[in-house]
Amino acid sequence: MENSKFTDEQLVFVLKQVEEGVPLEEVCLKMAISQKTFHQWKKKYGGMVPSEINQLRLKEEKKMKRRKMILGWIGVAITTIFSSFWAYWGAFENFHEGWYSTSILNNISMFLFQYMIITIILVSLALIILRWKKIGIFMHIALSIFCIWFFSGPSSILIIIPIAVMALLYYFGEPHPKKWAYRLIIFIPLIITLAISIPQGIKVSQRINDEDFGIRMVEGNGITLVWAPRGPGWPDEGISWQEAQDICKYLSDDGLTIMEKEQNIWRLPTADEAVRSMMIHGENAGGIWYAEEGKARYEETPDKETPLWDVHSKVIYYWTSDTSIEDIEKAYIVVYHGGIFGKRKTDAQDYLSFRAVKEMD
Repeated sequence: MENSKFTDEQLVFVLKQVEEGVPLEEVCLKMAISQKTFHQWKKKYGGMVPSEINQLRLKEEKKMKRRKMILGWIGVAITTIFSSFWAYWGAFENFHEGWYSTSILNNISMFLFQYMIITIILVSLALIILRWKKIGIFMHIALSIFCIWFFSGPSSILIIIPIAVMALLYYFGEPHPKKWAYRLIIFIPLIITLAISIPQGIKVSQRINDEDFGIRMVEGNGITLVWAPRGPGWPDEGISWQEAQDICKYLSDDGLTIMEKEQNIWRLPTADEAVRSMMIHGENAGGIWYAEEGKARYEETPDKETPLWDVHSKVIYYWTSDTSIEDIEKAYIVVYHGGIFGKRKTDAQDYLSFRAVKEMD
């Protein structure tokens, strides 16, 4: 039996019994304790009166509560930091590469289950283990097993270790007052999400979309270019750099048909042409491409709008014809907001495509 199940008087009585000559085996059998337990009591409480034992116990209980509270708040802090980081990332990424569907329900579903899912999982696990420790531990173990299966290889360790650490901190810790732990875990990521999502959502809602996805002429800022219509010269799917180059060679004059023989009418825009063509609210963004630096600068930041971009397309990057000055295996791509950076020529993610151009006839 644990010493916590005995009163202070009983502990003193047991120790005195042996001091007065009662055989140790007899005392231990009578009190249902082991000899090891007796020696631990003697070492810890020997020579004390009940009031002194009570004071020592109270100090130990306070120390234990303080330790549990520290462990609990460390768990809350780690959860809040990680969930807030992923809330920050998810909110930005949602309006960067997501939120393109014509259905508001699809956009919300994508937001919650693609970009905010890590934050939701972290917050939910913390709330559950704070309320039901055993269920929470089981869910942490289940999540760890899933991560081992899903993220095969050494990378899974980087995910499992934080999960295990948080589980142990919450299981052995107890943040107090608990209501503030709940509030911090829920509201800090929520505030971050709203602080980013509201202005980004307003910005996205103000994008210009004239729904004209035919051939478009863009002129100004020192260039005049014709941009291909929606079709093989402006696909709504991932295309590698070389595939884009090949398609341009065989594209018909109207940009709607891939011919059997090379036409050499259309091509990919250069990085300079792409930068100079970028638009914001129907006006040229005043972009300049600094090839030596590999950077673009604008008078105003462009956005994902017509005439160059399709607001409701998942594509947010276009290939340019220029190879990166840093790596010949990469070509420059232009982002809808005007950014330029190198991308491996073999990449063909869904959000990476091209839009062919040609000179004005």
